[in-house]
Amino acid sequence: MLKTTIEQVTQISFLPHLFPINVYLVEESDGVTLIDAGMSFSQKGILQAAADTGKPIKRIVLTHAHGDHVGALDGLKKELPNASVCISRRDALLLKGSAELQPGEPQTPIRGDIPKNITTVPDVLLEDGDSIGSLKAIATPGHTPGHMAFLDERSGILIAGDAWQTHGGLAVSGVMKPWFPFPAMATWSKEQALESAGMLTALKPAVLAVGHGRMLRNPAGAMQQAVTVAESTLRRNAR
Repeated sequence: MLKTTIEQVTQISFLPHLFPINVYLVEESDGVTLIDAGMSFSQKGILQAAADTGKPIKRIVLTHAHGDHVGALDGLKKELPNASVCISRRDALLLKGSAELQPGEPQTPIRGDIPKNITTVPDVLLEDGDSIGSLKAIATPGHTPGHMAFLDERSGILIAGDAWQTHGGLAVSGVMKPWFPFPAMATWSKEQALESAGMLTALKPAVLAVGHGRMLRNPAGAMQQAVTVAESTLRRNAR
């Protein structure tokens, strides 16, 4: 486990060199917001890292409902019964194990590890623009239909889940990186992922924090280059 802190945000990375799975602790005046729940083996490390802050985990916020982001959710909720669980209204369906597509969505099968046995029921169903403490929820469909990113409006740190990856090279979700292809393999709609990535790039975040890979400071220029690569890749594959 590797911990990295920038401003009020701490990245906790499990298996950081082999298959990095990241969760984030965001310190607030009333406690800590946990973003994502990793795998089941992440639970002990998450609880210890939170204890090190001296503040309780008040909220568990999920970027999306793939198994490597919700694996410790049930265990954490058992240990933290008063912590509210927040996820987008759309991915709450995925959290229940339903991969059924909704009217108006691209009719491409949802990919990745869809949970089958999660029993935790979300307390808050998030919509685009909602506030959770200092975080602004941003709808970023693509990797999953209800994927969300979260911008810490105090510092400009963008916690982007799997809308982006940095392990194996900076890339938009859906763009294959041979050294770490798994986020691309689990992406539902490359077209929507590209649109979401462009919107996040326009925010010009101070730091890009992702589900897989290290945090990246001053990422706007590199993000724009990665968007250009994704556009070119999408056009080429459409021929």
